[in-house]
Amino acid sequence: MPPKRIIVALLLAASLIGFVDAAYLTAKHYLGAPPPCGRFGGCETVTTSEYATIAGVPLALLGAVYYLAVFLSVIAYLDTRRPGILRMTAGFTAVGFVASVWFVYLQLFVIKAICPYCMLSAFASTVLFIAGMMALREGEGQIISNP
Repeated sequence: MPPKRIIVALLLAASLIGFVDAAYLTAKHYLGAPPPCGRFGGCETVTTSEYATIAGVPLALLGAVYYLAVFLSVIAYLDTRRPGILRMTAGFTAVGFVASVWFVYLQLFVIKAICPYCMLSAFASTVLFIAGMMALREGEGQIISNP
């Protein structure tokens, strides 16, 4: 098991990376410009597909809210050291991971195109899930002892 502070650092870093990625995709959505994909070429196909929004809300915006919620809940945990906050955060990461698995499935088998930005989000979500589960294993969710 990695040192306790590394788990918190992973949660903070992955949620920040995920937030920046999702915020970028959200901005591109509202600007009406697909993100540049270079030689990968699947960004426009994925980000303009029928699966890119839920009730008119871009998935990227929902992702940005998710990553921000995880980031802020980790900050709240660091401020209060309340294990319940970390357990809640781990629950968020599980939901995010399941959603990411579904979105990767859609890219690979339904849309048949890959968006690297979306895969970065899936990677960030996976790191969050693993770190969240490691946090739960560390003494009922309290991974940094009270000062």
